[in-house]
Amino acid sequence: MKPSQRFILLISHALILTLSQLVFQSESAREAFRREPGHPLWHHGAFLDVRDSVRSDVRHMLHSRAEVPFQVPLEVNIVLIGFNGDGGYRYVMDPHKLEEFLRVSFSTYRPSCQETGEPLDIEHHIVYNVYPAGQPELISLEKALKEAMVPSGTAREAEYGREVPSFDVEATAVEHMFQRLYSYIFDMEGGGYSAMEMDRPVPNAIFIINFDKVRMDPRNKEIDLENLLFDKVSQLTEEDMKRQEGDYIYRYRYNGGGASQVWLASGRFVVIDLSAGPCTYGKIETEEGSVSHRTLPRIRNVMFPGGLAPLNRQITHDIFVGQLSSLISTTVEHVIAPDVRFETVDMTTRLLIPIIILQNHNRYNIMEKGHNYSIDIEAIEREVKKLVHDGQEVVIIGGLHPLHRHEKLAIAVSKAMRGHSVQETKKDGRFHVHTKTYLDGAILKEEMERSADVLAAGLLEVADPSLSSKFFLRQHWTDESDGSSDSILKHKPLWATYGSKHGKDKKKKMPKKEGDLYRTYGTRVIPVFVLSLADVDPHLLMEDESLVWTSNDVVIVLQHQSEKIPLSYVSETERRHAFPSQAQRHILAGIASAVGGLSAPYQKASHVHERPVVDWLWATGCHPFGPFSNTSQISQMLQDVALRNTIYARVDSALRRIRDTSEAVQSFAAEYLKTPLGEPVKGQKNKSSTELWLEKFYKKTTNLPEPYPHELVERLEKYLDSLEEQLVDLSSLLYDHRLQDAHLNSSEILQSSMFTEQYVDRVLVTEREKMKCCEIEYKYPVHSSQTFIYGGILIAGFLVYFVVIFFSSPVR
Repeated sequence: MKPSQRFILLISHALILTLSQLVFQSESAREAFRREPGHPLWHHGAFLDVRDSVRSDVRHMLHSRAEVPFQVPLEVNIVLIGFNGDGGYRYVMDPHKLEEFLRVSFSTYRPSCQETGEPLDIEHHIVYNVYPAGQPELISLEKALKEAMVPSGTAREAEYGREVPSFDVEATAVEHMFQRLYSYIFDMEGGGYSAMEMDRPVPNAIFIINFDKVRMDPRNKEIDLENLLFDKVSQLTEEDMKRQEGDYIYRYRYNGGGASQVWLASGRFVVIDLSAGPCTYGKIETEEGSVSHRTLPRIRNVMFPGGLAPLNRQITHDIFVGQLSSLISTTVEHVIAPDVRFETVDMTTRLLIPIIILQNHNRYNIMEKGHNYSIDIEAIEREVKKLVHDGQEVVIIGGLHPLHRHEKLAIAVSKAMRGHSVQETKKDGRFHVHTKTYLDGAILKEEMERSADVLAAGLLEVADPSLSSKFFLRQHWTDESDGSSDSILKHKPLWATYGSKHGKDKKKKMPKKEGDLYRTYGTRVIPVFVLSLADVDPHLLMEDESLVWTSNDVVIVLQHQSEKIPLSYVSETERRHAFPSQAQRHILAGIASAVGGLSAPYQKASHVHERPVVDWLWATGCHPFGPFSNTSQISQMLQDVALRNTIYARVDSALRRIRDTSEAVQSFAAEYLKTPLGEPVKGQKNKSSTELWLEKFYKKTTNLPEPYPHELVERLEKYLDSLEEQLVDLSSLLYDHRLQDAHLNSSEILQSSMFTEQYVDRVLVTEREKMKCCEIEYKYPVHSSQTFIYGGILIAGFLVYFVVIFFSSPVR
């Protein structure tokens, strides 16, 4: 082979290799959800910017008794999809302007406890991050939705609009695509793990979507979305803009639940689709919380305000940004950082949940697997274990008891039957009055919880005898032990033994518990009573048209074999129905509220109304609450909320104890900031009495009586300084989602606050006894013979005085 031919051959091989590499790179680049070098990283370091502010607020709260809540930074990530001029209406939104508007308008939020109606001593300092998604990810999501759309008849495209074809999208079928987007943006490939298992900051996300409905029209088979992944999106003419609604609507249904534009995913994100809907759902004949055509902002109203031709849209754009920010704030208040349902403060290490089925028939057994009405205890246990911290042992057992063998329980069920009148309109247009029967859970609770331990111990003995002695102990002693002294057998915190003040206070008489069964120390029992009834009203429900009633220590679920019960809730033009034969979802909802303090995403405490108010916007998604949900799982976002609720409850209790302790010290000092005769403290004129006392405490330069030891002040100062560091560290741990470390930190804070409170109480009682140097008693004068004796002596004195004056006169 000639050298020239060899050279040409080498050149051709090099060109082929170069072209193949370019083709390979182009193929690899034309792939959505692929992280390339230079991809913007998720920034998680805002705590460094607010650390000084958190420390200043903590110091102000601890050392001045100011009503300053504990600051916890909370990061909210917002992902804009289709807002780069590539989505519907080719709308463009500046992420930085939205982020700045949110920071100015909604920078803090303070959750409340729905049980008490009081705000927690915790306030979230919200940090916003807004990220735009790329065109490949937008087109990939549109393709997935287009394939998942199923025709569902017709619907109105606006409140008074025309009828257009409608399509339903099963949210669970497209959820994996949103999970890919979540992993792509935040570099979270292990999205299925809990926050504690991942051992790294875990972000939450709000996906706000603006799809091109014309491009993803399921009736149009000519558009190939695959080729549009990286091609330049064509601009729209004025006529194209007017046709952007596509003459159809689509709606999401999560696992067959209610139709909605928004839904809570099983991961750590929520979806808000502004192109979907509009959807309407809520309670019939009730304005509160209803979702209408105007609840969510629509870009069509921005582009065509009042239905006119496009004009200067700056004003409408600002209004749209405000509406979108309000929607984001509602999402934070109801889903990301919602209220606490029950503020349970306990240090238990074992959690026993007995599912006690009380039935008045032998027709079927809901414990048997393979039926539509069966309950899966293993699935419930898997979900509940995600709501508790590491180190807590969770045992869930189930058993069946015939109701007729428990006379008191049967009587309680009968007494709890209530009725109320309902006026409904029929097809003839007239009001018809009839009575609906319901089961009152509050009446059932008192009798149910009395029998909970006995029934639970019996079930545990049958299921696993080795666990029976671990959770319950039987006491056969003849002496009646006081309820406050038997700290090992009773379910009572260890520090409660320090409650008596030197034994001088009278012990409160505790009612002796019936029977000889006691929970072991560190055990919490939350019984779940499932009333499986037959031959009852086919429309029987519990109050508020629910099948579950929950308190902080007991759950009651109603189950019977009626096919379905129409409710006063409506989704679009169809009534929602309750299925009383299926108790799985309601059992999980009750346990989630009692164990994790989870509130329903559609409820929020209102200080103005003095009750929880409802907003049905977030009633759909991956949660077991309410009439619009249809799943027996709990979202990872709500799992994180449950873990944080336990920490918040402990910190809130600790801060209130610290404030009460400081108040007790200050009131004691104010009481004795005077001399024993009640005169004000005297000293230098340019110093106040408080400064004189501070000199006594710290310099010991005055001669004033000492109201309490100098060591107490020093010890309190050291405790407050150490507590300040612990609270700052706790705020950092919560921001980083290191929930296990935060759980241990909050436990230590709560215990130290309890011991400090007991110590201060003891010292103040002792010093108050020492300060009693004298007492002033006021009595009425008593008439006796001594009064006449003193009167006679006084008269004799006057006579002697006059005699001496008379005889000593010079004239005489």
